[in-house]
Amino acid sequence: MQIEIIGTSHIAKQSIQDIKNRIKNNPPDIIALELDSQRATALLTEQKRKVSLADILKIGVKGYLFAKLGQYFQQKLGKMVGISPGTEMLTALNLGKKHKLKIALIDQPIQITLKKFSKTLTWKERFNFFSDLIQGLLFKKSQIKKMGLENFDLSKVPEEQLIEKLIQQLKDRYPNVYKALLSDRNKYMVKKLTKLQKDHPDQKILVIVGAGHKKGMISLLHKIDIVN
Repeated sequence: MQIEIIGTSHIAKQSIQDIKNRIKNNPPDIIALELDSQRATALLTEQKRKVSLADILKIGVKGYLFAKLGQYFQQKLGKMVGISPGTEMLTALNLGKKHKLKIALIDQPIQITLKKFSKTLTWKERFNFFSDLIQGLLFKKSQIKKMGLENFDLSKVPEEQLIEKLIQQLKDRYPNVYKALLSDRNKYMVKKLTKLQKDHPDQKILVIVGAGHKKGMISLLHKIDIVN
């Protein structure tokens, strides 16, 4: 069993500490990250990747709007906890470099993900989005309670039960969003990991991905029996 997966929150201090402890106490041979080359370069050069109007031609209008909203909310939440989004990935990159470990970038290029998002988002999903947004603004407390987020601590990785609940809600109300952002990317990353393990059969691989990807990827990897 050569592959171990850590699920993170991109703005949680706990994730940063978990990565530091894991690499210090049981160093892997390879660190595989939920990043593509573009996002890794942006993190290492401390230059935030800004989505421009020119990107619409590559990723579509819906992908563009989603990326802009995602940037806005991640930055806003990051400011609340004093953590820049993606710091845990940057921590892993720097520790890998410091300890001379091999780094593997296993995520699907962001342009492909956003292009798929643009192509597959349905009118029903768009209506659900605006409906959920309005309800969230008008009935904020009741929506938070409904989602089980009353005691949610942004500085920690969400409990597995909560993650599963939120993913199921996403799958039910936004099936094509779920497929583009989670399911397809899980398959892509597992395919990259399978090749990585085949090329380095005797080396330990530490996989660091967002917590929402962890269970789906483990399920796919168990089918080929290369995850612990």
